[in-house]
Amino acid sequence: MQFVREWFRQHFNDPQVVSLVVVLLVGLGIFLFFSNMLAPVVASVVLAYLLEGLVQKMERWRVPRLAAVLLVFSFFFAGLLLVFFLLLPLLVAQVSQFLNELPRILSTSQSLLLQLPEKYPQLFSQQQVTELIITLRREALDFSQRLLTSFSVQYVVVIITMLVYLLLLPFLVFFFLKDKARLIRWCAQYLPRNRVLLQQIWTDVDMQIGNYIRGKFLEILIVWVVSYLTFLFLGLAYAMLLSLLVGLSVIIPYIGAAVVTVPIGLIAYFQFGFGDQFLWIMAAYALIQALDGNVLVPVMFSEVVNLHPVAIIVAILIFGGFWGFWGVFFAIPLATFIQAILKALPSNDTDLAPHPQAPADD
Repeated sequence: MQFVREWFRQHFNDPQVVSLVVVLLVGLGIFLFFSNMLAPVVASVVLAYLLEGLVQKMERWRVPRLAAVLLVFSFFFAGLLLVFFLLLPLLVAQVSQFLNELPRILSTSQSLLLQLPEKYPQLFSQQQVTELIITLRREALDFSQRLLTSFSVQYVVVIITMLVYLLLLPFLVFFFLKDKARLIRWCAQYLPRNRVLLQQIWTDVDMQIGNYIRGKFLEILIVWVVSYLTFLFLGLAYAMLLSLLVGLSVIIPYIGAAVVTVPIGLIAYFQFGFGDQFLWIMAAYALIQALDGNVLVPVMFSEVVNLHPVAIIVAILIFGGFWGFWGVFFAIPLATFIQAILKALPSNDTDLAPHPQAPADD
């Protein structure tokens, strides 16, 4: 009990620490209770962070901010239209094609399973394999029918949601970029006046979050394009869909690459069998992951991610459980933010409040 009182006295005796805790609790409460409604706003803030680097670079070239915002926003909106009208229909078509070819994949799997009693008679009997095939086939067909039904039912909802985002996101992104200084001043007037600690933490984290978002989007784009060109060159089916999965897998360090290996390996095996082409595809995928982990990540995030792998995985599990995709995406910057707070809090040796200096010895 004495330890708890001493800890509270040490960390919460300063008004700035109390103000920081209040601001963090209010922000956490807003995201917990309004996260679904604020999803377009969060997405717009992320995109504004992504584009702010280009705007600032143009400002350093003596381009007026409004002109820089208009130019960058025009390229962004053109890319958004390209994704909506070209990429999304292609992905939908590949998903539908995969579901239609699922019976053929099951048939191939059945022939492979039937060979198990001949190769391993001590482990598998013909009756066990037959029952397993019947069960797997029934469950897979039920799953594909449910998926097709839900996909057709939710397709209209997805299209409507995408249309809303297509109209709402550009509007929010433009004004976040154009009125950045005004919005920051508006938010600052509701913060405590004595906010030296809060400003210190925000200064450290703001640059890291911006660099992380821009670096992560660039990493996703590079891995996606390289994977697509590689799969297309090697003749792998569903090249766009699988390459998108590979690109998105970099959001979840360590875990994403391992998970995406399964669909790539299965599709490559059912398309080419266990031969040279299969080995080339898996070797190329392993090379892409190695280059991403050993070249792209150190170059882009050397000054941003300074966390132990265990801390990264724990952050992904916790924040992903709270906020789903956005929690996973922001797991590393949120963990970095918490690390910055812990570093800024007063410790046994230091305190935020100035202490009178002892008189110097004569």
